[in-house]
Amino acid sequence: MANNQSNGDDRAPAGLRICLVLEALVDTGAPMTPTAINEKLQLPKATIHRLCQRLEDEGWLDRDIDGKRYLPGRRLQSLATGVITFSSFAQTRTAILQRLSEQIGETCNIAIPDRIGMRYLDRVETRWPLRVQLPIGVHVPFYCTASGKLYLSTLRKSQQRHLLKTLVLEKRAPNTITGPAELLTALDSIRRNKIGTDNEELAEGMVAIAVPIKDENGRLAATLAIHGPTQRMSIEDALEYAPLLREAAKELSVVMLDFHSNNN
Repeated sequence: MANNQSNGDDRAPAGLRICLVLEALVDTGAPMTPTAINEKLQLPKATIHRLCQRLEDEGWLDRDIDGKRYLPGRRLQSLATGVITFSSFAQTRTAILQRLSEQIGETCNIAIPDRIGMRYLDRVETRWPLRVQLPIGVHVPFYCTASGKLYLSTLRKSQQRHLLKTLVLEKRAPNTITGPAELLTALDSIRRNKIGTDNEELAEGMVAIAVPIKDENGRLAATLAIHGPTQRMSIEDALEYAPLLREAAKELSVVMLDFHSNNN
């Protein structure tokens, strides 16, 4: 359903108004006149006609047989096809996570490095009622997470030292590393083993490990991790699952590279 929060507000950015017009049409699922579209948006009459004309000129909308109603144009149809293709990619990725989670019995996630920390991109929850909630989209620190430390370990020494100067290494759990020198030593070990670890460093009672998902040049593009409560899994237990994570990470890399090659 179209976003009614923008109804009656012609001050919304032009790009947003264009998106709302397309959303209103697709939501209805049938050709519509500008007036019918505007019943959902409540924009000034001149504005809605101007937007529809612009969308027609750019190929996002086409006129229906009667010349009065609009239907999706070639560019909107192409966008819809792309969304379906992307959904197939996301489903394949989630299926790999689902299988890994069932093999291990704990939550699996994919994270990517972002400006303020590692951002959770996808996850499959454990079936156990006792779990640590880290929703998709949330950011977690670099310095005290398995994924974040793995990412930091791939940086050059000079980059690591520079970044650590900007971070506040606050103690979050019993084993959080708060000393820059100690953290650099830990990153050296992670760089050699290519496994990030979190042994009650982000949250008390939680452990995690992470392995890299690599791009076409063999560099870290994202991380694949598992985490769980210490009542069920010690850090030693988690490390025993590293071969399964590496196998799944290779599959995810292949899926990612295939998707990119087919869409370039």
